[in-house]
Amino acid sequence: MIRLLIVDDHPVVRDGLRGMFAAQPDMEVVGEAAGGDAALALAARERPDVVLTDLRMPGMAGAELIRRLAVQVPAARVLVLTTYDGDDDVLPAVEAGAIGYLLKDSPREELFRAVRAAATGGSVLSPAVAAKLLGRVHSPAPAQAELSERERTVLALVARGATNKEAAASLFISETTVKTHLAHIYTKLGVSDRAAAVATAYDRGLLP
Repeated sequence: MIRLLIVDDHPVVRDGLRGMFAAQPDMEVVGEAAGGDAALALAARERPDVVLTDLRMPGMAGAELIRRLAVQVPAARVLVLTTYDGDDDVLPAVEAGAIGYLLKDSPREELFRAVRAAATGGSVLSPAVAAKLLGRVHSPAPAQAELSERERTVLALVARGATNKEAAASLFISETTVKTHLAHIYTKLGVSDRAAAVATAYDRGLLP
């Protein structure tokens, strides 16, 4: 069961998200908060697996909340859900430690997939914001060897939020093989993690 904490200063948004996620058989909403201070207190008490948070709220800014969560509740993975995709929002959030960044107009199935991916350490980025990370959060990717067809397939699954286990099952290969493919992808793209690999792949046109 994925324990989820929802943070948003709009009650109607919180109610909608709670109803949506509570209806999922593998998810439990353990709390709601309208701001950063309340979110920190709830996270410390409830120990959620995933914190789904907006960025622009009264009081503590979203990026500051993400930084504090990383220190005070390091096991909680933070997924941003917001209406803002500007550099001033995206970059500080990811630099602070957000594992994913989605916009509020995302389809609900994409939100479910993102929460499940975040709970298992996966990274999900909205295509609209992925390119903003290039050369800002991570070092620019140097020219490297092209990805193989299988590596592109693995990367496409990762971009959709698949975990290593899910990618392995989809491709009928072992998790170890998936990890090997990811290591090769990181080397070829000149990056060091899943989020950067997805962002770089979008920028280079390697993903639709």
